[in-house]
Amino acid sequence: MSEKQYKLVTCKINGKERSAMVDVRASLTDMLRNDYSLTSVKKGCEVGECGACAVIIDGECYNSCIYLAIWADGKEIETLEGLTGENGELNDIQQAFVDETAIQCGFCSPGFIMEAESILRTGEIYTDEELRKLLSGHLCRCTGYDNILRAVKKAMNERNGKK
Repeated sequence: MSEKQYKLVTCKINGKERSAMVDVRASLTDMLRNDYSLTSVKKGCEVGECGACAVIIDGECYNSCIYLAIWADGKEIETLEGLTGENGELNDIQQAFVDETAIQCGFCSPGFIMEAESILRTGEIYTDEELRKLLSGHLCRCTGYDNILRAVKKAMNERNGKK
């Protein structure tokens, strides 16, 4: 193992301190999937176009396929697995996706949910047009955009005390 090709990456993933020796060329997607079996992080386009690999890093949503694993050193990373409760209960945005039938094939769902979680944490109330723009970095193969928008809007309104 060449010292220059591998680096120890220590970060917090879903609230737990983790360390792994990673190839300096590896993406964060690869590290999360291969080293930690976090398979909600999907391998889609691998060029930052589809959003299926979205994770929250230090409070901001990123496409992990174009984020090098070594950049995660010292960061706090959240994946879809980290949103569920201790006993597997869904959080509000996950439940809204179920309620609004926003999950079809499910491939894009983790990325959309992580982006939505990032958006909703701002506490802002967005218009439909603003939400569409904020979610525009994600592709849905099954054209479930209307249901996804309804789910995000439902969770946003509930978090902000609106019905």
